[in-house]
Amino acid sequence: MNALNNQYVRNNGDLGFNKEVLDYPEKVIQFGTGVLLRGLPDLIIDQANKQGKFCGRIAMVKSTDRGSVDSFVDQDCLYTVGVRGIENGVVVDKKEICTSVSRVLVAKDDWQSILEIAESDNLEVVVSNTTEVGISFTYEILKDGECPESFPGKLLAILKHRFDFFLGDDTKGLVILPTELISENGRKLKAIVRELAEVNEMDQEFIIWVEEANVFCNTLVDRIVPGALKGREAEQFNKSLHYQDANSIIAEPYALWAIEGNESVKDKLTFCTPESGAFVEENIEKYKEIKLRLLNASHTFSSGLAYLLSFNLVKESMNDGAFLNYLQGLMMEEINFAMGQNIPAEEKKAFAFKVVDRFSNPFLEHQWLSICMNYSSKMAMRCLPLISSYYKFKRELPALMLFGFAAHLYFLKPVKSKDGQFFGSYAGKEYPINDPNAAFFQKIWQESSSFQEKVKKIAENSELWGENLNNLDSFVPTVAGILEAFEADGVKATMSKTLLKEPEIT
Repeated sequence: MNALNNQYVRNNGDLGFNKEVLDYPEKVIQFGTGVLLRGLPDLIIDQANKQGKFCGRIAMVKSTDRGSVDSFVDQDCLYTVGVRGIENGVVVDKKEICTSVSRVLVAKDDWQSILEIAESDNLEVVVSNTTEVGISFTYEILKDGECPESFPGKLLAILKHRFDFFLGDDTKGLVILPTELISENGRKLKAIVRELAEVNEMDQEFIIWVEEANVFCNTLVDRIVPGALKGREAEQFNKSLHYQDANSIIAEPYALWAIEGNESVKDKLTFCTPESGAFVEENIEKYKEIKLRLLNASHTFSSGLAYLLSFNLVKESMNDGAFLNYLQGLMMEEINFAMGQNIPAEEKKAFAFKVVDRFSNPFLEHQWLSICMNYSSKMAMRCLPLISSYYKFKRELPALMLFGFAAHLYFLKPVKSKDGQFFGSYAGKEYPINDPNAAFFQKIWQESSSFQEKVKKIAENSELWGENLNNLDSFVPTVAGILEAFEADGVKATMSKTLLKEPEIT
């Protein structure tokens, strides 16, 4: 069987796209080689190229010394993406050859080649995903011709080289798109680059050029890309191909790449097409809020509950009618209401349906126990603001949110600890509690007598929750009553008795 490479693509006439995509110039330099980049920005650019809309390829930079790029080089940086999941209630299972990456360069070994890219008239965009740690200030003095250690240092060196090469031409600035999962990633990266330029005593003219000729965009990315295929899964996937591919990955159908920018940014980023999930808007805050509340908060509200209902995998729980009713009601009736009126109701409802699709993905082995990590801090950040907001708007407490909060407390009931690790137990099954506040919960569960007293002491911890939850009328007796029912009747029976109503999702 032929290996996937440029020769295979050029010689094969029925791949469904024009082979000229392999000859497009490099318009993007990308810092990072991870699966999220390969399964989201790189695939989006590939799809636009195949439509003749961006017509540019990506020079991929590997910044770390870990791992090898040999398999990429051997395949001319081509790889297959299996897009698998549920979309609009329908199973999707398709494969795409991603052709957008032209070459991969190792930063320390190929630094001169990277600087040569900075000299290109074709270069327009910088993309990065260097983990959250990558966008942080590291003091370093840049030296001519030497590869800087940090990502901001590398970016600064590239910008300086480009500024010098083009004699400060304002038209040679770049659009910089960090995809690291931190708030205001573009603004923070710009501030670090400027600070590093000042530490290195660079000319004020250059610093002004960085500020005014280049655009650092805040972005938000969202797509589950589980990782490189391995072992039996890779073997089975590759059997369905007509070639050998050592770099195949899987991605869910849902894709979001929200980019904050003006019309000039939109004019440059022609890979942002309506069907791709990538778009440019002047403000992307609402997309952050929708993701945080409808995806992340619903995950958090339901994770402990799902595990106590004996579901190990997310997709398993979605086949249970009672749990599905709970999740839909949680999103459609309570979270949507608590988010207020600043985001159109239709947008919130549409995203909620996509969350159901994503949770139902039969191809993902997404474990509820993993989602329960750092449980209390996730509950505090993602979920408590929704409970407070709902109470503020309606002057009553959200029943489904409180049910999820109670399940979270019941899950965080350590029955033993060993070597600093805490463990809970339910229905004869022991499980690890990976939560930084586990010792606090153990103390409350062990020392307090009644459920009312336990919940009162937990609720008054304003340092953990950001407020004293005792100030919410009926919060303590309601949550205590749910916990008493869990203890007396079990979680499943309690859910059946109290949450029978199907959600209104019209």
